[in-house]
Amino acid sequence: MNVRLILWFSFLLIFLSSSCTEETVIYDVNPITVTPNNGGKTKEKSTEQFLNVAYANLYQTALSPSKLVELTNVVNSIGDKQIAYETVIAKMMSDADVVLPSTEAMRANLGGFIGETYKRFYVRNPTEAERAWWINYLTTRTNLTAEHVYYSFATSNEYAFY
Repeated sequence: MNVRLILWFSFLLIFLSSSCTEETVIYDVNPITVTPNNGGKTKEKSTEQFLNVAYANLYQTALSPSKLVELTNVVNSIGDKQIAYETVIAKMMSDADVVLPSTEAMRANLGGFIGETYKRFYVRNPTEAERAWWINYLTTRTNLTAEHVYYSFATSNEYAFY
């Protein structure tokens, strides 16, 4: 009986060891390059560059030297540069002289509006994913205006780089 038990355990061990083989699965994944969210732009704009470009994008005219000195002093007086930029852009956006498309014009052609906004602020065309995201975002949020979109572009990380 002892031999029978040994044979039975041997058979069980052989069965279990043959059915529990480890398989190695290899998935082929295409390599992709992940870039930071500044659109491949590597040089940060100086305060003067940022203010000149932001003013030109929002007012569609050049910034005067005296206004540049005034705005530079505002930015330098605030410790956090991003907060300073957001404050200056918010102040500019409240000015009646800022050149903005109407909300009706924006909503009439969301794809065109997004394309023009990317060219105006980022000096590039949007990717299809960016265009689709913005169209979906603006379609589902009917209370957003061109002013909101322009503010988000002018205060974005990519806008601070060139």
